[in-house]
Amino acid sequence: MIEDIRQVLREHGNLPVDVETVDVTDDLYRAGLTSHASVNVMLALEEHFDVEYPDRMLTRGAFSSIETIRHGLTELLETA
Repeated sequence: MIEDIRQVLREHGNLPVDVETVDVTDDLYRAGLTSHASVNVMLALEEHFDVEYPDRMLTRGAFSSIETIRHGLTELLETA
């Protein structure tokens, strides 16, 4: 799942750094993720994993690191 998240970030996150150099706990916003790009990442994650983020998960914190994204996706996939 981590590699899939990295791929989505690579394609939709517009990060100014190589996604492979970002640790799973690093702050993606400090790495250059913008709020606009985070929306694109969320939409791409929904399509890739065939899930839909509920309103309660649409927070800045839900996309703040690869680990928090993984945690949210795991929750969504378990409840699907």
